[in-house]
Amino acid sequence: MRFRGSDWKRSRRLGFSTLETGKELARRPYGPGQHGQGRKKKPSEFGKQLLEKQKLRFTYGVNERQFKRLFLRALKSKEITGLAFMQILESRLDNIVYRLGFAKTRKAARQLVNHGHVQVNGKKVDVASYLVELNDLVGIREKSQSLIAIKASLESNASTLGYFTVDKAKLVGSMTRLPLRSELSQDINEAQIVEYYNRRL
Repeated sequence: MRFRGSDWKRSRRLGFSTLETGKELARRPYGPGQHGQGRKKKPSEFGKQLLEKQKLRFTYGVNERQFKRLFLRALKSKEITGLAFMQILESRLDNIVYRLGFAKTRKAARQLVNHGHVQVNGKKVDVASYLVELNDLVGIREKSQSLIAIKASLESNASTLGYFTVDKAKLVGSMTRLPLRSELSQDINEAQIVEYYNRRL
């Protein structure tokens, strides 16, 4: 089941900005609720692994079953498993729509995809979990290009990551290469996630 609660409370509970803006923790860098500022006991090794998994899973907005399936796919890669896993998550269509600046958040990007506003190589794709290949052209359908939310997002996004190219006038872009580890979140310990699944598969 997909999480439908407050992204801000969830980020505060994890002590990590799943929206990648830091705004959730700027004013209240502690957990939600009346006990949010209380002393916390030291987490177990399992607790640390679970925390890292949840941080990555909630950042990309993936449900548990999809997350595990993508991890199993990463296990078959010739790349280091943790990095391969993060690269696969970056290849999701909703993430690419977000990275190209067509939506302010991944949740908003997911809505654009689900509502049929996005196309890949000229064909409508309304599945947010669709895995995009390198150099596939991801764009906004012609009838959707006047959407105010898309224009507002593009105006607020000044730059694009180095492994993407985007034509903001034509509302189309692509992932030109896989990201390096240094280009992905440094606040996630993917080795802990690999260990979490290695103990359970």
